[in-house]
Amino acid sequence: MKKIIMILALISSSIGALASGDNVDPKVLNAFNNDFKTAKEVEWTVANNYFKATFTFNDQHVFAFYNAEGELLGLTRYIRLASLPISLQSNLKKNYADYWISDLFEVAKDDGTTYYITLENADSKLVLKASGNNWSPYQKIRKA
Repeated sequence: MKKIIMILALISSSIGALASGDNVDPKVLNAFNNDFKTAKEVEWTVANNYFKATFTFNDQHVFAFYNAEGELLGLTRYIRLASLPISLQSNLKKNYADYWISDLFEVAKDDGTTYYITLENADSKLVLKASGNNWSPYQKIRKA
């Protein structure tokens, strides 16, 4: 399930079709409205196995993923480096000083929070994952 959320977050902008609330299953709309009563600027993306709501909540851009039964699969949001736990910030400075950050987001689910960061240098792109106090490699891509 964790890999599904990560994949959805990374490629959701290129999958599915943008939909109005009219195209979203009523179970999903009801669940979303109960979970995020004060959400603003809600846009829906409908894919084969999930619904994605993109919206503003407490002045933050948030993405919520639901299955067809209206079950919240997870939440993602882009964050700044300063929002990471201190241990993860220190680990980055110590072990990845030769890279720059091109993407950083948080995935929140009932079983905890996971962070994904994309680091780049001239030769490669590295995606790291952290669900505790340390980063672990998730994906490495050589640049052409």
